[in-house]
Amino acid sequence: MAQKKRVILGLGNPGTAYEGTRHNVGYEVVERIAERCRITLKPNRQTNSIAGTGRWKGFHFMVAKPQTWMNLSGESARSFQKRMNITGQEFLIVHDDIHLSVGTLRLRSGGSAGGHNGMQSILDALKDDKIPRLRIGVGDEFTRGNQAEYVLSKFDPEQRELMNHTLENARDAVLTFIAQGIVPAMNRFNRRHGSV
Repeated sequence: MAQKKRVILGLGNPGTAYEGTRHNVGYEVVERIAERCRITLKPNRQTNSIAGTGRWKGFHFMVAKPQTWMNLSGESARSFQKRMNITGQEFLIVHDDIHLSVGTLRLRSGGSAGGHNGMQSILDALKDDKIPRLRIGVGDEFTRGNQAEYVLSKFDPEQRELMNHTLENARDAVLTFIAQGIVPAMNRFNRRHGSV
């Protein structure tokens, strides 16, 4: 029986204006995985994404950056699901989370979107809440009504240094998910801050 591919979706907004912003950490994780696994990322019109295929410890997988706006990420996820005939549990969604402090990682096997529009779009599109996700803390240092401006802003130099280390850990968490599954990845990468 052929092994099904894992699909890693790193969420963000397309365009150079959004590069390096808090909302685009999912894109950055995909780029680090591509570099580590020598994957060429290129436009994939069928799934409206920038994507590439790779192999890690004998397991095939695909990484992708949806090229819709963040709150329409489900369109790309649904295209992958239909094209590859996979379930929600074979995805790993990587996204920012304002409810976690800068530099914190949390893996979950499913649940609600926690207020994240991109994740909610995917839950709605796949009609499934058992979708693994990796949440990357970007902090909540914004005043009431300024959340959108905050997530579309860049990290200060001290935070960026911390995030560079965090994104390396996030890359390793994704590779653990690919080779071993969500539970071993949760056990390893949630341990410092407790599991969710």
